[in-house]
Amino acid sequence: MQFELTTNILDSLILAIEEKNTAFLNKQLHDLYPQDIAIIINQLNLDQAAYLYEILDDDVAPIVLLELDDDKREELLATFSSKEIAEQIDNMDSDDAADVISELPKKIQEEVLSHIEDIDQASDIAELINFEEGTAGSLMAKELVSVYAHETVNACIEEIRKQTDNVDVMYAVYVLDTNERLIGMLSLKKLIISHPLAKIEEIYEPDIQFVKTNTSTEDVAEFMQKFDLVVLPVVDQLGRLVGRITIDDVMDVIKENSEENIQRMSGISDDVDSNDKLWRLSRARIPWLLVGLCGGIIGSRIIGSYEDQIKIHPEMAYFIPLIGAMGGNVGVQTSAIIVQGLANNTLLGDNIGSKLLKELGVGLINGLICSGLILSYAFLIEDWKLAATVSLALMTVILCASFLGTFVPLTLNRFKINPALATGPFVTTLNDIIGITIYFFMGHILYSFF
Repeated sequence: MQFELTTNILDSLILAIEEKNTAFLNKQLHDLYPQDIAIIINQLNLDQAAYLYEILDDDVAPIVLLELDDDKREELLATFSSKEIAEQIDNMDSDDAADVISELPKKIQEEVLSHIEDIDQASDIAELINFEEGTAGSLMAKELVSVYAHETVNACIEEIRKQTDNVDVMYAVYVLDTNERLIGMLSLKKLIISHPLAKIEEIYEPDIQFVKTNTSTEDVAEFMQKFDLVVLPVVDQLGRLVGRITIDDVMDVIKENSEENIQRMSGISDDVDSNDKLWRLSRARIPWLLVGLCGGIIGSRIIGSYEDQIKIHPEMAYFIPLIGAMGGNVGVQTSAIIVQGLANNTLLGDNIGSKLLKELGVGLINGLICSGLILSYAFLIEDWKLAATVSLALMTVILCASFLGTFVPLTLNRFKINPALATGPFVTTLNDIIGITIYFFMGHILYSFF
């Protein structure tokens, strides 16, 4: 059954922690998954979290540690000694252990590694934390099963038995040449049905997908999605097998990228969540709020420059919110589609021009419908001049917003800037300014000459 942390449950757990009622806590936590326990600890203060974590079983605690929010894990680890941290990560996969250690200060990292009893494990973790963040090397795990092509099936099975002690889930067996270079893979089914004395080089599959250690994590995620892979081997610049990336790690990357894009689309400049401190939340939001503020000031000055016209025709002020809102909505809709295309790599080469024309076509159709409706409405409640001004302005604004919603994210992407920024305050503010300018300019023309 899905666990739901309610206020009553949290209050009872906090009370038990304050009273040091370990028996009650163990009973409440016994049937919960580590992920559920992590949700609870995320809601506790540091002292409460440290106490609850301390009573967890040794096999559960490391999993809970991995599932905690980054800030809470950092706070909790700060209460541990280097030796205690080493004990916590001793049974983790190398990639998870590297993720935990990489959050620590450099000096603490060295101390923790020195306390890990398994030298091979410590060496693997040290290698992983030295890879640049955002690359396949930083994402991969060292635990895998590999055999040499010249070996027999019998020898391969024996080697698998030795290597699987450190591998929780085995998806495939990787085949290497004598220089440790990856040359293919061997499915478990093929291994089982083959003759015990058959050579691996006679039965392995040479067609294998892989990435290099310096491949970006975004490219890795795209690669695994494209080929429907659950595991992907990683090689160094010489083609030697150095690790593997599993689908759960890639799902984390996809989730992080999605959260980042949503924040960028909302005008949030830093990676934050609701549990962060007030100042950090404010600092992440204020830059684009200031952009919107400046855009509002510019818009007010544009309206002010047409003050005389508004005095003569005050009815024009009725439709200012409509023009701004429609331009912003159309721009956000269009840019969201373009950003999605860029994220999926469906906007390539000549496809960009056709996409721009298609979005302008959509804008034209939507503009005709919306401007036609507003023409009828404005004509019924006001005169034909205002109706014509509003409808023509709205038509032009929708077309301009469609163009900007397409052009801006493509331009940002060309200059290696996250195009998700285009779906937020940037394009909305720009469309507001342009929309108001178009509206009053058209009003000035129509009212002056007719």
